[in-house]
Amino acid sequence: MKDPRFAEHLAVYVDVVRTGSFSAASRRRAVTPSAIVRQIDALEQDLGVSLLVRSTRALALTDAGSHLFDRAQRLLDDLADTHAEVAAFDDAVTGTLRIACFPTFGKRYVIPVLAALAQQHPDLHVELDLTERLADPVAERLDLVVRMGELQDSSLIATKLAPLNRILVASEGYLAVHETPRVIGDLRKQRLLDKLHGNDLLGWSDLFGTSAGHASNKVAFRSDDFEALNGAALSGMGIAFLPSWVAGPSVKTGGLVRLPLEDERWNERPSGIYLLRALQMPSAKIRAFSEALKAHIGTPAHWD
Repeated sequence: MKDPRFAEHLAVYVDVVRTGSFSAASRRRAVTPSAIVRQIDALEQDLGVSLLVRSTRALALTDAGSHLFDRAQRLLDDLADTHAEVAAFDDAVTGTLRIACFPTFGKRYVIPVLAALAQQHPDLHVELDLTERLADPVAERLDLVVRMGELQDSSLIATKLAPLNRILVASEGYLAVHETPRVIGDLRKQRLLDKLHGNDLLGWSDLFGTSAGHASNKVAFRSDDFEALNGAALSGMGIAFLPSWVAGPSVKTGGLVRLPLEDERWNERPSGIYLLRALQMPSAKIRAFSEALKAHIGTPAHWD
């Protein structure tokens, strides 16, 4: 190893491979793409081998580049975890906190907590990934991930924030025009609101044994966004089957009516909203956010 900046260049290389391009790595590191290219060039010169095959379309790894990435990724991740675990002995809430969660959940519940923390801890910085995919704290180097549903066995450490319940809701205006359903079978005659795609939690199949599209020819509205589905229900477009953290506030304010058909038997199976992390010993920033989010949600959750 000739270059004293080898470790720094190695970290840049891993970022390039993970993000898929020089420009994406430059945005992540807040530098110019040319600065990233220079560091990769320096790394290749130091090692004496080519690591990347560069084209206008994409980057491809050479055999040497693939081997280096596998080794470097593990080494750098271990270093980052060691740094975080040792830093956890310090009570200072500083550094960058990386979180991933559902878009609607993040906008409604996470951002208000982050805003309060920012006032208390001005040296805390946040990267919030609003996504419906199942983000992986380990592979994506995230501090925390909000996940919903039944947890699979894993090495991740879970903190339960609240139960996850789903509720049938409709507006007073909709129910004034359409006959109020009394049993689940009555929903087949109703105008339904459904999830368009993604890792949705709506689960019409839990009620009908099949999707809403097969159970009824009256799916009036589909969207890939929870907020849009809640808004469609408020506007009287149909009956929605939504998580209580989405529709519960609208029920509490009177905008929506809860339809507890058949004692909401679909909520009998235990399910929850969880904060997942990879580190055994959470840092001060993780502890501060986790405790603040739990307090903000409340027990029982304020939307129920």
